[in-house]
Amino acid sequence: MTDGPRLSRRGLLGAFAATAVAAAPTYSKAAGFLRGGGDIRRIKMHNARTGETMDTIYWVEGRYVTDALKEINFFFRDWRRNEVKQIDNRTVDIIAATHNLVDASEPFLLLSGYRSPATNAMLRSRSSGVARNSLHLQGQAADLRLSSRSVSQVSRAAASCGAGGVGRYSGSNFTHVDCGVVRTWGR
Repeated sequence: MTDGPRLSRRGLLGAFAATAVAAAPTYSKAAGFLRGGGDIRRIKMHNARTGETMDTIYWVEGRYVTDALKEINFFFRDWRRNEVKQIDNRTVDIIAATHNLVDASEPFLLLSGYRSPATNAMLRSRSSGVARNSLHLQGQAADLRLSSRSVSQVSRAAASCGAGGVGRYSGSNFTHVDCGVVRTWGR
């Protein structure tokens, strides 16, 4: 997070409008995007569990927008316990880059963001596929779906970022992304 000047939503939209045409960043390479190649970063999501939708610009000209990050933290909360944790900015960057790479207009469907220890333990008791020390517990992972793209398309885009873990869960129709060690798994 930044202690820099706070922008109002109106000011942020004004900044976006003023720079969108001039900056017109291309996202042909996610690595460039993650290194700061984009002047504006945006995340569009729908939460499958709460019904909430988010479309927010969280990065403008090299700075994270504090209010937008707070909105993201709340959106990714453990909905079962209504617990909020700070979501790692790197995970948000990977999600935004992946979305740009798949070139989809629809928002990502968030299936799982932050998980409290109690929620993770409950899910582990129901499925062997839930890790004991899941990065969801640290606010560093998300399980995502796009109805207009296959799990394979989303996971390939996420893996091309070279910035964390990507799990393909084709049978359950979702892709796991995290900002941990670079690795891939699944079918």
